[in-house]
Amino acid sequence: MTGRIAALVRYHLELLLRSHTWLPPFLAYALLLVVGVTAGDPLLGSLGLGAGALLPVSAWYVRGVLAAEPPASRACLVAAAGPARVHLGALLAALTVSLVLAAGQVAVVWWTAGTVANPGATGHPGTGAALLSGLLASVVCALLGVLAGALADRPVLTRGPYGIPVALTLAALLLVVPASPANAAVRALVEGARTGRVAVPWAEPLLAVALLAAGCAATAALAGRRPE
Repeated sequence: MTGRIAALVRYHLELLLRSHTWLPPFLAYALLLVVGVTAGDPLLGSLGLGAGALLPVSAWYVRGVLAAEPPASRACLVAAAGPARVHLGALLAALTVSLVLAAGQVAVVWWTAGTVANPGATGHPGTGAALLSGLLASVVCALLGVLAGALADRPVLTRGPYGIPVALTLAALLLVVPASPANAAVRALVEGARTGRVAVPWAEPLLAVALLAAGCAATAALAGRRPE
């Protein structure tokens, strides 16, 4: 089964690249980083900006992956591999792209922005700790962004026009609700930019993985029961 899922992920990634639906969210994200991150900015604050913006972009990629395949081709693939596996492969493909962006934005911000304030002071993190915190926060936002996209598209929502506002609403809630792992991880970076202190978010990625796993399992099961 693992081999089939991996093949489906590769198939969806190739389809995404050929369809060029990966380009609009990538350009939007790149533009936001260009506008929001400048040389000399606090590293932690810039990492927080990049991580937070990744959440709606990841949800956008879910929609892009699901929309990249023509209906006739998808029907053939579903008949061969099963609707649950096909849907799970699409979500994992969107997650793969989002995680690549997460790593890339940390590298870009590190190269562009400044350093942590007073990195050598007692209790203040060095650049390595700041980058680790930024990477984990970005991973959390990528995971929850894919979850938001999965809940705002087929087979959960079968009417296309509602998908975009629902995805944006879910992404906003996941960023602003205090109980959200994304809110906690990004808030730690923003506060760290002000105080020079940041706690590495170890618990948030685990919670985000659990939430995404539950969401993917539920939507994949629903794909086998609800016609698209």
